[in-house]
Amino acid sequence: MTFDSRDMALRGRIGGYSRAAKYPAAELTRGARAGFLKRFEPTDPSLTEQERQRRTECNLKAYMAKLARKSALARRR
Repeated sequence: MTFDSRDMALRGRIGGYSRAAKYPAAELTRGARAGFLKRFEPTDPSLTEQERQRRTECNLKAYMAKLARKSALARRR
C-alpha cells in the first residue's frame, strides 16, 4: 500500500482537530510546557519549592524580554 503525502497530511489534520475537540488545550500541551519551563529552573538544590518557582518565573520573563529586545532591534533595521 502506498501513501500519498497530501492524504496523510489531511488525515493528520483531521486527527489533530478531533483530539483538540475532546480535550482542553492546556491538557494537550502540558508536557511541552513543562519541558520548556524546565530550561529556566535554577539548579540549586537548597531552594524551597516556592523560591524555585519564583526564580523560574523570573528567568522566563528575562528570556522573553531578551527575545522582545532582539525583535525590536531587528525591526528597526
